[in-house]
Amino acid sequence: MIAEPQHDHVFDVRNPLAERRTRQVMWLTAVMMVVEIIAGTVLNSMALLADGWHMSSHALALGVSAGAYALSRRFAADRRFAFGTWKIEVLGGYTSAVFLMGVAGYMGLESVSRLVHPTPIQFDEAIPIAAVGLLVNIVSAWLLSIGSTDHGHEHHHHGEATHGHHHDLNLRSAYVHVVADAATSVLAITALVSGKYFGLLWLDPVMGLAGTALVGSWAWSLLRTSGRVLLDAEMDAPVVQEVRDVVAALPGDVVLRDLHVWRVGKGKYACIVSVAAADVTPAHVRERLSVHEELVHVTVEVERRAA
Repeated sequence: MIAEPQHDHVFDVRNPLAERRTRQVMWLTAVMMVVEIIAGTVLNSMALLADGWHMSSHALALGVSAGAYALSRRFAADRRFAFGTWKIEVLGGYTSAVFLMGVAGYMGLESVSRLVHPTPIQFDEAIPIAAVGLLVNIVSAWLLSIGSTDHGHEHHHHGEATHGHHHDLNLRSAYVHVVADAATSVLAITALVSGKYFGLLWLDPVMGLAGTALVGSWAWSLLRTSGRVLLDAEMDAPVVQEVRDVVAALPGDVVLRDLHVWRVGKGKYACIVSVAAADVTPAHVRERLSVHEELVHVTVEVERRAA
């Protein structure tokens, strides 16, 4: 009979506060979305209607983030996940970033269209609703910033920031959606006020293009960060060089044959080290590597060489 492993492979600390805050922000965004769509329809304001549907994409992305937390928690003990369920959260962040790229694309197309074909803007209705939308975004950002402070008091190395939304890519994606929406709201209010009081109607689509560049930049950064984790493309992380340094400092003639390092949690890594040596044992290598607390799952292979 094959014995079951005597240790689990759950390397990440759950963040229930972040999950709860993300869910709250999702519902808050959904309510504001419905208000804007109804107001735009009743008041015949295309600006409000467009912003309402734009906010629907944020609500959907926040729903993805909240769902990722729920799935990660639900399958935490499922043995099918070789290194735990943390990457479900990372996948949620990546998917949310894809939605954010879609939002940026929509904003860009809409802004170019309005530059070429200007449309009347109902300033009196649009400005108050845009202001309420900004207030909702500020409250949402505050809620998510609270969620970022509860991350198990983990201590990481290599100069990484210790705030939760920097390590928690799922929470970071939700935060970026809210901040991006707040930024576009500020740009929209600026353009609407300038249009109403100074007649600068062209400023509305120009601000839209500025928002497109800003949101697109944030989305691309999040896609790159989460994509690297999902593809295990982090062999340039500082911890990899630390493993190499440990092997180089081993006594005797030791050759590093193979090395694989990948992330299994927020600031936590697994690695496989293969060396060729005459006197070194796997236990010796693991002992040397144990000083690096971010290495939470280490496999060592030693190929015996003639002394």
